Amino acid sequence: MNKILPSIILVSLWIAPGIILGQENYEIQVYPAETIETGYTGIELHSNFSTSGQGMIEEVRPTDHALRQTIELTHGFNSNFEIGFYQFINTQGGHGMQWVGTHLRPKIRIPEKWNWPVGIALSTEIGYQRREYSADTWSVEIRPIIDKNFKLIYLSFNPVLGKSLKGLDESQPLDFSPSCKVAFHINQKMDFGAEYYGSLGPLFNPSKIQEQKHAVYAALDLNLHPDWEFNLGAGWGLTQSTDGFIVKLIFGYKFGNKNKPVKG
Repeated sequence: MNKILPSIILVSLWIAPGIILGQENYEIQVYPAETIETGYTGIELHSNFSTSGQGMIEEVRPTDHALRQTIELTHGFNSNFEIGFYQFINTQGGHGMQWVGTHLRPKIRIPEKWNWPVGIALSTEIGYQRREYSADTWSVEIRPIIDKNFKLIYLSFNPVLGKSLKGLDESQPLDFSPSCKVAFHINQKMDFGAEYYGSLGPLFNPSKIQEQKHAVYAALDLNLHPDWEFNLGAGWGLTQSTDGFIVKLIFGYKFGNKNKPVKG
């Protein structure tokens, strides 16, 4: 293990600048229901690069050849509740590295001691993004999470609801952006599977299919140590409104007092 972790870190740092060189899609992840342990703090780097993206739409800068990065800090206040804090950064030719915005994300889950057959959690995210990078500068996201870990497979479903609070779409109703993940446990340290991300438009009045966003990803998760997170994926857009091809990386570490008692 001690020999493997440094190799993974070096590979990640080599991949990241390529992905770290590139409006939405700052955090391409299907959420699990679990929360970080009491007293622990996690730091994650989310990076993705669009090799073929969209042009300028509604005065929002293009996504073509854009690198999007998110720095995420998450702290566990008890065994069922955490708060995450995000900073978004965009790097693109002609504009350089730019600060995009920040979000705050509280998340609560059903306690494990209730012994429900599936994991259930609710994440709510609210925050700001600069007008150059989003048609809506203030927005809120409500993300129910349902997941289940079987012996050979992991499943997660996030039926996300979003609402613009300020911007071009602030008068519009809730929009629906579902995502899901299926991952096969290749062995104790490696999962390989697929992720889906969609944006269908208004919840009760979906947009035309070519105006919707649909993307599928092949994803690899390495479970080399309980304190480390590593996810690498490649995704393909399925409609003309979706970025054509994206490479993504999530790399994280959590630290805290392992002897601190856990409160339910």
